[in-house]
Amino acid sequence: MATAARPAASESTHKLAPGVEPLRAGKGHSFLLRKLHSLSGIVPIGAFLIEHILSNFEALKGPAAYAAQVKFLNSLPLVRVLEWGLIFIPLAYHALYGVYIALRGKSNVIYYPWAGNWMYVTQRWTGYIAFVYIIQHVLRQRFMGVNLPEHPGAAFYKVQQELANPWMLAVYAIAMIAVCWHFSYGIWLFAAKWGITPGNKARKRFGYVCAAVGILLCGLGLASLYAFVGPDYKNAPEDATPATSSLVTSASYSQV
Repeated sequence: MATAARPAASESTHKLAPGVEPLRAGKGHSFLLRKLHSLSGIVPIGAFLIEHILSNFEALKGPAAYAAQVKFLNSLPLVRVLEWGLIFIPLAYHALYGVYIALRGKSNVIYYPWAGNWMYVTQRWTGYIAFVYIIQHVLRQRFMGVNLPEHPGAAFYKVQQELANPWMLAVYAIAMIAVCWHFSYGIWLFAAKWGITPGNKARKRFGYVCAAVGILLCGLGLASLYAFVGPDYKNAPEDATPATSSLVTSASYSQV
């Protein structure tokens, strides 16, 4: 008696199509939470990251210029409201919900070592690095030691003393690379998931743009680190207030 053979599973059953799945409605409030998480990574957090890196780049001009930049930022109207409403709260939400998503997600990089899966894994781990780094950075620079909003002239010296430790310098350098990678790939994911770059060709081209943005930001960030540890301002004063900038020259810092 002949038996009916079970049809073989088609390749399409197991084939994983490349691409980025768009944001879709989920159970409860998950769709809205994911939308907010995706958007917050670009605005306001992404915008703040760019501003922060550009502000730190002022360190290349010396302690007085860096102090002037810190003083300017802390003199903005409603600066504490802006700090909490556009930086701390969105950053906390994006970080905590991002960790929640990452812990629930599953990677098939071992079985399907495609570029997309490696990018997913890298994005997840750079997020972890950024999460830990930002916590310690905010605590040490904003809430511990000298109060920089009240004493902006001490900003350069405070950062310089922290980076004098080679281990902390390594942490900052690794974190800078991780944060810039996370942000640049986050831009690419945002454009793909929100339908801004439909199609593989558009995503591939936009990927080059995102890579260029990430490399540029990382270069600026690493150059700023060098300003604090390089020979030009090695003997920076503990308080380089902007008012005394005309009396302070780079030559005075290079003297031992």
